[in-house]
Formats: sequence, structure tokens, C-alpha cells
Amino acid sequence: MATGPRYFVPFRRRREGKTDYYKRMKLLLSEKPRMVVRKTNRQIIIQLVEADLVGDRTLVAAYSTELAAFGYTGATANTPAAYLTGILFAVKAQKAGYEKAILDIGLNRASVGARVFAALKGAVEAGLDVPFGESILPDDDRVRGAHIEAYAPERAENLVKNVEETGEKIKKELV
Repeated sequence: MATGPRYFVPFRRRREGKTDYYKRMKLLLSEKPRMVVRKTNRQIIIQLVEADLVGDRTLVAAYSTELAAFGYTGATANTPAAYLTGILFAVKAQKAGYEKAILDIGLNRASVGARVFAALKGAVEAGLDVPFGESILPDDDRVRGAHIEAYAPERAENLVKNVEETGEKIKKELV
């Protein structure tokens, strides 16, 4: 281990690989609430977070496990679930009085069509104002689940129809 008077010990969350403080500072300077998208092995989590001197405050949260209440029958960690969770999040945020946000994907890799961008697409289509570039979003067939039906038709029976119906239910029931 490095020692000496000039050695700087990194912050604990940086050592653990949990926080990129340079990216976080840029997001905080925007002075908008952050749309924080996190993915786990089992679900997608989207939160509207505001920075405070004491610590970050979560204002609104949406989980992909909540989609079952709206009739969604697919997996809760795939691209269509991320898209639907984005719609659910945007509707909840608008009901709470929040219209703008800035996307925070954390340490996730920013690859074209990723699940974090499917969540962004759902939130933008539901009416939340989040700045983004068109080229990064997944195409419509992917967020509707057509790619899943193509390679696993027995497991994803009527997934495209289910995603569209669930999206409409979320928009109608929570508005």
C-alpha cells in the first residue's frame, strides 16, 4: 500500500466502486432533481432524488415489482419492464408535482439500447422532461418485447400485447 505525506486515500464509496464523484458533481451542478435508474438481477428501480446538505432525499420511487398490480406478467428485470417502470415513475412524479429531471445512470455502462435508456424512454413518453439524445434510446420493438417473443415464444406468449395494455393501464389509472 502506498504511504507517505502526499498519498491520498480515496473516499470509501469510490474504493468500493459505488460512486463516481466527478460525474455526481456535474449532475448536482444542474440543480435539477436526478432520475436515478438502478438495475438489479431481479428488478429495475427508478427514484427521483434531490441533493441536500444532510444527504440525498428520495422524492418519488417506482419499482418494476409494482407492475404486477397493473397486469404485467413478464419478468421484472428485462427491457420491457424497464420501459414500463419508466412510465410508472413519470406518472408518479407528475402527480407529485415534478416535471423536470436529469438522468443519473450511476456506474452503468452507457451503451445504445440499454435497460437504463429503456426506462428513460418510458419516462419521456409519459411526459417527464428529461434531456437526452435520440440515438441512445432502444427501438420500439425492443421496448415492447418483440425480441423476447422471437427467441422464446413459449415463455413470452403475448408479451408485446401485455406490455402495451399495461402501459395504457398505468397511464389511465394513475392520472
